[in-house]
Amino acid sequence: MSADARRLANFRVHLVPAVLALANPPWQRAVWLDPSTFENLDHIFHTLFDDFCDADEPERYLGMSLRTEEEVALMRELGAALNSAADEVPNDTDAEYLQAAAWPEVVAVAGRLAQVMVGNDMGELAALHESEAGVQPANQARNE
Repeated sequence: MSADARRLANFRVHLVPAVLALANPPWQRAVWLDPSTFENLDHIFHTLFDDFCDADEPERYLGMSLRTEEEVALMRELGAALNSAADEVPNDTDAEYLQAAAWPEVVAVAGRLAQVMVGNDMGELAALHESEAGVQPANQARNE
């Protein structure tokens, strides 16, 4: 595995769960609103905007933490939705975010992005498995 592939995998181990968390309102209420848990929305913001991506300008993360142009576009959309929600939250609390009028859009965009990211990762895993096993990819075998 190349250094670039290792970096991409390491970044996605953090990025994909953050996107999945944004797509799951019951989990958000159970975890982010529980003061005994260590994870909160601040962790998600750092993951998406500082540590493993820049949801405001995700283009530079193509190949680093984002696999496709579709992921870049959806991440940009997610960043805009999160920024809209932040504009409604005067005290910057997780509870306020979850009540923001813009929050359903955050959840919807995160759901679409999560589906694309997980699908892309599963495709990469399948391709890796096939190459290591010496198996022809299914679509290539059908075309022959």
